Amino acid sequence: MTSAPMVVHPPLGAGGRRVTARGEVLGLAHSDADVLEFLRRAGLEGGEQLLDDSAWVKWRGGHAHHYEAA
Repeated sequence: MTSAPMVVHPPLGAGGRRVTARGEVLGLAHSDADVLEFLRRAGLEGGEQLLDDSAWVKWRGGHAHHYEAA
């Protein structure tokens, strides 16, 4: 795999982070639970350990697991 299939983008000004998979917008996450639900819907069962596995999830901008605007 050359890049993580899921990307959690930088926090937005109003809070939350856009989540994409292979360029398709999956939705807006306000918590790790939201990201886990997007993973589940994409068929990636594996729980919270996937959130910190760079082979599956790429966190862009800001800190991982942080959803509030800077």
